[in-house]
Amino acid sequence: MPAIKALPDYLRECQEQVEGHARDYGLDFFPIAYEVLDYKTMNEVAAYGGFPTRYPHWRFGMDYEQLAKSYEWGMSKIYEMVINTNPAYAYLLEGNSMIDQKLVMAHVCAHVDFFKNNYYFSKTNRKMIDGMANHAARVRRHMERHGQDVVEEFIDTCLSLDNLIDPMSPFIQRSAAPKADTGEEDLRDNSGRLRSKGYMESFINPPEYLEAQKKKREDEAKKIKKRFPEQPQRDVLAFIIQHARLEPWQRDCLEIVRDEAYYFAPQGQTKIMNEGWATYWHSKILTEKTVTAAEIIDYADACSGVLATSPGQLNPYKLGVELLRNIEERWNKGQFGKAWDECESMEQKRNWDLRTGLGRKKIFEVRKMFNDITFIDEFFTLEFCLEQKFYAFGFQERSGSWEIMSREFKKVKDQLLKMLTNRGQPVIVVEDGNFENRSELLLKHIHEGVDLDNGQARDTLRNASKLWTRPVSLLTKVEGKGKLLRCEDGNHTERSADYSL
Repeated sequence: MPAIKALPDYLRECQEQVEGHARDYGLDFFPIAYEVLDYKTMNEVAAYGGFPTRYPHWRFGMDYEQLAKSYEWGMSKIYEMVINTNPAYAYLLEGNSMIDQKLVMAHVCAHVDFFKNNYYFSKTNRKMIDGMANHAARVRRHMERHGQDVVEEFIDTCLSLDNLIDPMSPFIQRSAAPKADTGEEDLRDNSGRLRSKGYMESFINPPEYLEAQKKKREDEAKKIKKRFPEQPQRDVLAFIIQHARLEPWQRDCLEIVRDEAYYFAPQGQTKIMNEGWATYWHSKILTEKTVTAAEIIDYADACSGVLATSPGQLNPYKLGVELLRNIEERWNKGQFGKAWDECESMEQKRNWDLRTGLGRKKIFEVRKMFNDITFIDEFFTLEFCLEQKFYAFGFQERSGSWEIMSREFKKVKDQLLKMLTNRGQPVIVVEDGNFENRSELLLKHIHEGVDLDNGQARDTLRNASKLWTRPVSLLTKVEGKGKLLRCEDGNHTERSADYSL
């Protein structure tokens, strides 16, 4: 664990005050340890994803340079960072005004409450600071033995594929569970013959039945022998780790990249909800409990910057907090259930108020069980879409610019869900680890609304073939027709193929 400097008395008192109000509202969070950092140190920690140490790699330096220049040129400013651990670690920027520090502390309390209670964070490593330090030590050891450039280049390849994981695998058993031993004998023997007494043999096991059983066994044996894996595997990195011809140090580096990808995955799955939840509660705590009359203007200025939305861009803070407030209002007024859904009068819906008072209970329930996709799918309603003036936009080739394409509710919601599905990235699975019986890897693009970018697909194939050490192919669809992309020794080829392979 990193050594945390004690906060100044005035900040410690502020922390106790804010956390006391947060608990009074019902927030339940891990203990939080704060550290005050100057802007340079803050940028260093931000480049490491909020952690005090990471494995050595050039991309962290690149991220630092980008953050530092952005701050120096007045384009951005990091107010806070918080890590999903137990206890949680958070950072305050030195030189922030008192109202900024109050806002950050309230925001952090809600984030940590979300980390602790949201289902999609329940499988994450709560001791990841130690895990990151361990990863750093392992990579440095490999660099000492095999050379920094060699290891760093290999990590480059691994990082280019770190999104080829199965974010739901911690919660879903993808493969069939082993058959339980019930203590009873199977009614069939190895030949498929059913047990029977001698005089019933010809009736229980007629020749045509036995022949059918034999053919069935042969077909299953061929299928099992041909398919490897037996079912398409979403976690491409796990398949490569298990079956690729990698050196031990290479396998270890790939496992580190995969482990960290799974740690950060829930943050990508819940970005809108998480930021909306934190914004909702920092607004509630500050405006109702903490902010003084002398601070209210500064608070409004800071909060307006958080919620500002540029045309054509989605602000997760704004969408998340407005949708949570909408849910609270609807459940307080009883605007849910069969009667509400069947009501077709917009005027009647506008004046609907049963005074049920269930809003606060409902948003805590939503915080616990939903991710961004289910959150939007369930609660992004026609009324909310019209009220917030959402629209679908796209690139218009005729004008050469991005334009509003539709204000129709279904198209707006579909585009929003498409953007959130797999974080807007194509879904790739392992289809065959012994493609055409040549130990080649066949990947398949599952069409769930996101098309492949040809350049990125080629880069993915090239890097996947480096890890697999054999040619790698990718089966996809282009204009409704199957196409097989193949990479061998860095050379790419394309040909038509049956997508149902």
